[in-house]
Amino acid sequence: MFDFDEDAQVLAEQCFDYIRNRLTNRPQPVSPPTADELRAAVGVTITPDGIGSERALKLFAEVLAPAAIPLDNPKHAALIPGAPTIASILFDACVSASALVAEAWIEAAGAIHAENEALSWIASLAGLPETAGGCFINGGTAGNLSALVTARDAHAHGRRRVACGGDAHSSIAKALRIIGCDALVVPSDDRGRLTGAALRSALAADGDAGSVFAVIASAGATNTGAIDDLAGIAEVAAEHDLWFHVDAAYGGAGMCAPSVRDRFAGIERADSFIVDPHKWLFGPLDCCALLYREPQRAFEVHRQSASYLETMRVDGGMDPTDYGIHLTRRARGLPLWFSLATYGTDAYRDAVETVLANTRAAVAIINADPLLELIMEPDLSILLFKRIGWVEADYLQWAQELLAEGVVFVLPSKWQGETVGRFVFLHPQTSVEMFQATVDAMA
Repeated sequence: MFDFDEDAQVLAEQCFDYIRNRLTNRPQPVSPPTADELRAAVGVTITPDGIGSERALKLFAEVLAPAAIPLDNPKHAALIPGAPTIASILFDACVSASALVAEAWIEAAGAIHAENEALSWIASLAGLPETAGGCFINGGTAGNLSALVTARDAHAHGRRRVACGGDAHSSIAKALRIIGCDALVVPSDDRGRLTGAALRSALAADGDAGSVFAVIASAGATNTGAIDDLAGIAEVAAEHDLWFHVDAAYGGAGMCAPSVRDRFAGIERADSFIVDPHKWLFGPLDCCALLYREPQRAFEVHRQSASYLETMRVDGGMDPTDYGIHLTRRARGLPLWFSLATYGTDAYRDAVETVLANTRAAVAIINADPLLELIMEPDLSILLFKRIGWVEADYLQWAQELLAEGVVFVLPSKWQGETVGRFVFLHPQTSVEMFQATVDAMA
């Protein structure tokens, strides 16, 4: 079962054929079947004797995979899609085949070195010092949680509250519940942004402001793409001795683009921040870059002690497992490293700029249509807009029909209690023509 025998050779060729076909012909978004429909189509697969690799792969290729909405299709413009490069997808398979356990240098020095190269590039985009460091973790939720645990244990000094905007990502509230801290929710401005002025006012008006030990800002809100007043927040954080964390899970890739880089002013003062390469840095799921200005502080919080762990330390060095809530860790940053090494950072810059240019062209389409209204000028590549006269049921029907017809996958959202249209440009091949077809369906 564990040898690469003749049967395994056949299976490998079948899997390679599937991968080649999948990358050549990316499937269209489809409406998911019901659980009963899928159960009937698949049948029983887990049996004492097994169903065999040929049948199992056939079921996956012909039934299970087509029952999912592919994240990397250019017609995926809902939630936050993905657009992994071909190099990153193929190398992800190489990483799996290499069986790397990348929690410690003694186990995976080469892999960790390459990951650190990618982390250093991301830190340089933000303007953090060369001594900044961190690790790749499995997603933005785990990254935010790890950073907040570090802030609580390394910086709080008994304080138990965190300031955040009213439109902070839902993972922030979850993280605060997990670590036993409360939120000081600061009212957002009319674009859904947390500002330094509002934070200063909220702290001044709060009767227990001394219990606040951190502030969380967003650099690309998931719903709107808005970037908080990072520079203003950093100033207030310094005044009040607050740990400054930036959630840039989606938007951080915008730091690659000269056209919007100034909107991130202030992120260079962050104590910690996250970026998800599986979003707009064109890597495969699942991957979050977690970076600290002073990684030693995270090491002191997250290092796990056990007799068997101490023996794997090399010269007292800090391993990737020492920066987050994980222990066992896949080398999930390697596909990003390989893609960057393959294509170069200029290609990343150009791809992000292409997405931003398409977004601006879509704004012009909205502004030229008397039936449409732009909710706000986008900071990055997410558009919120409304169709005059529509209610929630209209938006839901619109989205369902677009998906059923294979035009595009979109989902309506909410803005200030009102249902609105939402379109995410992230894949460089998500074209202005696709957006035009999307809004034409609103006529």
